[in-house]
Amino acid sequence: MSITVVFFLGLFVALIGVIPPGLLNMTAARISLKEGPGRGITFSSGVCLIVFIQTYIAAIFARYLSNRPDVVDILQRVAFVIFVLITIYFLVIAKNHKEPIIKPEVRSKKSRFFHGMFLSALNVFPIPYQAYMTITLASFGWMNFERLSIITYVTGASMGTFVMLYFYIFFFDKIKDRSFTSQKSMNYSIGIITGIVALITLVNILREL
Repeated sequence: MSITVVFFLGLFVALIGVIPPGLLNMTAARISLKEGPGRGITFSSGVCLIVFIQTYIAAIFARYLSNRPDVVDILQRVAFVIFVLITIYFLVIAKNHKEPIIKPEVRSKKSRFFHGMFLSALNVFPIPYQAYMTITLASFGWMNFERLSIITYVTGASMGTFVMLYFYIFFFDKIKDRSFTSQKSMNYSIGIITGIVALITLVNILREL
């Protein structure tokens, strides 16, 4: 598989994982509004550095699991159940939750990079998410676990995260008063994404039967 395709696969997978308004992208947007786009980009750079490390760890873990098809088979079934439950939660249960008000603390410009690293490190979801997605992509023959392929995929994932944070930084002011940034919309978006991942998982399970 072409490394260009692998790069864009990584970019796309990371992109859809950051689309829903969440702590990282909303913090980047609010920093930009309050302190300027430059600090928002500095914050996002810190986030993407941790995403790069997390995705690399996930890919190495996935490479190990790829040699254990019996374990992968079990994990796929467990992942399918988990993604279905998460989808039900965000589409049915969480829609009635009140929207929390998140206000980032004011920090110096030089600390924004480390602020982004810190918040990104607290978000460990990319590791299991990327581990599962790389295993799935490899099972379809869309990527492999050679060193060049992994680095290319990880770079694409970091870039995909940065692209979405960049979008929030420069366009949040235009969409902040719309329903797109509401908690209800965020829950709905997450539910749709996890539903799509659950569907992909089901297809992969059925394909291997």
